[in-house]
Amino acid sequence: MSQGKDIKIISGNSNKPFAMKVCQNIGLRLCQTDVTSFSDGEISMSLHETVRGSDVFIIQSTCKPVNDHLMEMLIMADACKRASSSRITCVIPYFGYARQDRKTKARDPISAKLVANLITAAGADRVLTMDLHAAQIQGFFDIPVDNLLSGPLFTDYYLKKFSGNLDNVMVVSPDVGSVARARAFALKLGLNLAIIDKRREKANHSEVMNIIGSVEGKHAILFDDLVDTAGSLCEAAKALVELGGAKDIYACASHGVLSGKAIERIERSDISEVLFTDTIPGLYEPKGKIKSLSAAPLFAEAIRRIFEEVSISTLFR
Repeated sequence: MSQGKDIKIISGNSNKPFAMKVCQNIGLRLCQTDVTSFSDGEISMSLHETVRGSDVFIIQSTCKPVNDHLMEMLIMADACKRASSSRITCVIPYFGYARQDRKTKARDPISAKLVANLITAAGADRVLTMDLHAAQIQGFFDIPVDNLLSGPLFTDYYLKKFSGNLDNVMVVSPDVGSVARARAFALKLGLNLAIIDKRREKANHSEVMNIIGSVEGKHAILFDDLVDTAGSLCEAAKALVELGGAKDIYACASHGVLSGKAIERIERSDISEVLFTDTIPGLYEPKGKIKSLSAAPLFAEAIRRIFEEVSISTLFR
């Protein structure tokens, strides 16, 4: 890998508004590309300016429709490689297939590893993403992976929101698997941590069993990396109120996948406010209980530092 002569940022169809925000923060324009489909659904991509010798950053969330957006990214990476780009970085604000990171029963695939292999084979030299569902996915790649954290964005927000009242706030992990992530978030805020102990009978269905820690009379902040159907989140909020006696419930997650009736569930739930970043576009509008923060400035700074070969470790603090 070698540093290119300049930065070129291109985007597929998954999250073009986000890519434009990143460009605005860096002070660049988005490269002219056409990413369309043939009548049979095959992806077609045309790059309308030179990228020879450039440090190319392909911004593409692999969100719904996941397979189309993943294929767009692979084709864009291949096009840039064949156009003699100096270095290709796949910027994936939301990394799809991350929940299939291990074999939970016999004959299961490890789809996250397959996607990592595809990205590398397409010509990517490195990956920049945010809040992978499982940290070990970084090890699935044979190229450098920078996994940014949304925690600092949410930390700033809640420090302002609960200024002077942090003694009555507690961070809550919605399940045991998210404890490490929630603990790191709680430490940044200087708060205590509670844990929802639940049993999941099948995918997208769970039964809350117990609350570890006292949330009585507290403002509870549920912290997770993504919200899909919102079933687990809303059940956790209900348990915190009915079993734990929490005063009110707030929730935040990096990625608002929001499938099916997720928005309707959130609006009917005991949650006062749900906060997401804009890594996934178009699936919801910030209204009612749902609000959003932009992760574009964070990605823009990471891209600038990668191009300049400067450490990005300070972004994690």
